[in-house]
Amino acid sequence: MIAKLLPTLTFIAAIGSGIVGGVFFAFSNFVMPAFARLPAAGGIAAMNSINITVITPLFMTALFGTGLVCLVLAVGAVIGWSQPGSFWLLAGALIYLVGNPIVTMVFNVPLNNALAAVDPASASGATVWTAYLRDWVMWNHVRTITAIAALASFWFAAR
Repeated sequence: MIAKLLPTLTFIAAIGSGIVGGVFFAFSNFVMPAFARLPAAGGIAAMNSINITVITPLFMTALFGTGLVCLVLAVGAVIGWSQPGSFWLLAGALIYLVGNPIVTMVFNVPLNNALAAVDPASASGATVWTAYLRDWVMWNHVRTITAIAALASFWFAAR
């Protein structure tokens, strides 16, 4: 049964990886550099606003729904290991799972929570903002690269 679903699930995972990678690419390349140019209080306020508004059904489905599809694909790849593309399917699924939902929950969300807890106008707010920009963007680069690598892996798996 799962073997019949793999091509469709691979397509869905590729599209989800591309969407997520595109969003994170935008943040790494122009959203966060623009926020870094703002005074700390303004940057903190802008990022805190995004961190609230990003929690939408559509984006959460793209980020975590793709992760769920990747779990199914990983199982399917292992079960059908002798099938062409299984290595790429497993690689894409694991790269996405580790690099996106796990990195998000372990690194980016705690940084977001720490930013939300600071007074944007305080000296400690400016210190937190400086560290946040460095650390959050670095982990966002990881999410960007892994989402794009997963997309490429799913493409190779589907060939």
